[in-house]
Amino acid sequence: MINLNVIMVSFVILVVASTFIPSLAVEENEPKKLWDQCVVKISPKCALHIIYQVFGNGVASIPCCQELVQEGKECHDTLVKYIADRPSLIGNEPKYLQKRDEVWAHCVSVSKASSPA
Repeated sequence: MINLNVIMVSFVILVVASTFIPSLAVEENEPKKLWDQCVVKISPKCALHIIYQVFGNGVASIPCCQELVQEGKECHDTLVKYIADRPSLIGNEPKYLQKRDEVWAHCVSVSKASSPA
């Protein structure tokens, strides 16, 4: 649990730093697209809820699911893969990638159900 909290706080710091200080946004070998296009498409609050649902036992709200769907599957996949590739998490990467897909399917379903007809 402590490890997950550290990851979540680190992610928020990276998001905030990359938003205000672009030179901190990417390391040499990280895809610039990750920071320029994906991170800014979802609020930090919802990003945390989604991360906690994928990597912990959290549940994302309907508004956060709607933000996730608007962000797009490619961005969701890229961001979760980026986090799951961290040395402390890579041993469970297949589990996290499966959970990522489950969260995506859930959020698409919830977003469709809550959209006005």
